[in-house]
Order: sequence, then C-alpha cells, then structure tokens
Amino acid sequence: MRKVCIVVGSRANYSSIKSAMLEIRNHPDLELQLVVGASAVLDRYGAAAEIIARDGFEAAARVYMLIEGENPTTMAKSTGLGLLELPTVFDKLAPDVVLTVGDRFETMATTLAAAYMNIPLAHTMGGEVSGNIDEVIRHAVTKFANLHFPACSEARDRIIRMGERPDAVHLVGCPRIDLVAEIVAKHQNAPASDLFEEGVGGEFDLNKPFIMISQHPVTSEYGSGEMQINETLLAAQKIGLPALVFWPNSDAGSEDVARGIRKFREHHDDSRMHFFKNLPTETYIRLMMRTSCIVGNSSSAIREGAFIGTPAVNVGSRQDMRQRGTNIIDTDYDRHRIADAISQRLEHGRFASEPIYGDGGAGKRIAQILAHCSLSVQKRMTY
Repeated sequence: MRKVCIVVGSRANYSSIKSAMLEIRNHPDLELQLVVGASAVLDRYGAAAEIIARDGFEAAARVYMLIEGENPTTMAKSTGLGLLELPTVFDKLAPDVVLTVGDRFETMATTLAAAYMNIPLAHTMGGEVSGNIDEVIRHAVTKFANLHFPACSEARDRIIRMGERPDAVHLVGCPRIDLVAEIVAKHQNAPASDLFEEGVGGEFDLNKPFIMISQHPVTSEYGSGEMQINETLLAAQKIGLPALVFWPNSDAGSEDVARGIRKFREHHDDSRMHFFKNLPTETYIRLMMRTSCIVGNSSSAIREGAFIGTPAVNVGSRQDMRQRGTNIIDTDYDRHRIADAISQRLEHGRFASEPIYGDGGAGKRIAQILAHCSLSVQKRMTY
C-alpha cells in the first residue's frame, strides 16, 4: 500500500485538496497521512484544523510553524521553521510520496523537506501565473516536483515548456471544483440565518441581494493592505447592498488588511456588513451561488466563480494573468472604479458556467494516478 502524505497549512489549502484526500483515503491501494500546520491550527485564522477533524480526517501530526507578525521577515522565518519541523514528521511517517498544494510558504517548506529527504513530490495547481510571491513559489515547486497535477490547460502547457516531461504532467483539474460541482448539483437554498451566529456585525436576509468581499494581502505590495481594503469597503458601502466580509489569509501584510477592516468598523456604519474569520467550504460555496457579486482578490472568484457563474470584481494585481472566465472584471484600488465595476456585474447578473479549472473529477484522477504511477526521486528534464 502506497503512503501519501499531504500537508494542509490553511483553510484555502484544505478546500484545494479535500476531494483528493477523500479519494486517497478510500482507495484500496493508498494510505492517507495528513499533517496540519501553519494557519490551519490557529484560532485567529479560523482554526481550519477543527473543520478538517469534523469532516472525519484524523491528523497524523500537527506542526506549529507560523511566527506572528505577518510581515516579510516573519513569512521567511515561518518557512524556515516549517523546514525545521517537517523533516521530523516525514521521518516518522515514512511516506512513499508527499503531495503538496499550490503556492504558499508552507508549500515551499514541504517541498524542500521532501526533496532533501529523497521523497518523491507531487504538486497540485502548478504552472499558473499570477501576481504576488505566489507565482515564484509555484514555479519553484514545479522544478522540485516529480509529478504534476495542473488544474487548467494553460498551466499544463506552461509546465511542459518549463522542461518537465509530458508523461509526468497530468491535467486533472482543480480539486476545489470537485466540491463545487457536488454542492451545485444539490441546488441548495441559501444558508440559514444561524450563519450569523459566527463572526460579528449586522444581520440580513440572504435570500435578497448581497455581495461578498474576500481580499488578501499582496506580498509584493507590503504596507499597502490597509489602504487597499479600505477602498474596497468604501466601494461596497457606496453600492449600498449588504456584504459578507472575510478575514485575510496569513501572508505578509495580513495585519495591514485586518487593521483596515477594524478601522472601517470603528469609523463607518457597518450595520449592513458581517465579518467572518472562516466558514466551512460548503457554506462558502452556497453563498457564492447566492451572492450578487464577489469582490476582492481571492482566487475563488476565478476558480469557483467561473464554474458557478458568479459575477466577480477582481481588485488589484494579486491574480494578474491567471486564466479566467467571462465572469471576471478587473479594476485597481480606487473606490469609485471598484463601485463602477460592481455595478456592471450587478447589471449583468449570473454568467454561464465555464469549467476552466475542472469538471468535478480531479480528486479521483489524482488518487488513481498516485496509486498506479511509477515514482522516482531522480528527475529527467526535456531541455
């Protein structure tokens, strides 16, 4: 039986790999080894580890590797701390392959630990382009990985152009879309009003028009997060619809964005806004199915949003050049232009589904490939 170790370091990590975890756990030839760490084990970021446990996944190890401060220095140190802690975990678990997710700092720590320990590395969602430090990390992990699971066609082609062997690059789709497809198929109503028992702020009818705001720090624009989120919140206030606002991730600059949210609440009427640290993936997707528009710079607007057809306003550079659907309109950090873009999306309404990032079968494909592929630590390039 082949042991597959997955390191989950954030709420976004989890939704991006959950369906593959399910398929790996249920596959007769695979054993799932789960490691949770970084922001996933911290309450201030929503304690995603608790959601993971409620979903029935037992963690083989917890790794505390996030240094407080959310600035470039602590982000680099957190990567180093992860690199100190993860080899001990890998040595104990002795996985046959490590599966790492996306492009965050814990992904880099996971990658380096596996590489130096001669453990074959599989990588999901490589080959994509975007703004932020994420793109650099993503491409670096690609060069370490022995097995590639890109989510879209442009990403697959880019990985091959980077010198990776075509037979090691498998276009499987994004596991996040697996969850979306399952939820969309249920045709569920809006979440119940007890949703507002979580978080803080005003309450409103989720069966009537509302918007969602999900905006994270841009590490290459460190120090600008407070201004950036303030412009977005002021634009939402100008539109006048109630809004669900989500806390930023733990990247450098997170505290700037969080401070901007706190100051907005202190100086403006937030009675028509409700603020959340974290929500279960199913609840978040059901909200995306209902919302009139999602605003900010989260990749969920591009990935899940294209599949669902959610009208979306992408603010700033964080998602620059990422393959996207017709549901997206781009704008910069100006409250008036953001408000105008939201108005355009509201006027258009829902979009047709565009399965750019998968059709709902990524997790099953990943498990099948991991169970039957040949694994080797030694890489062979095509250039």
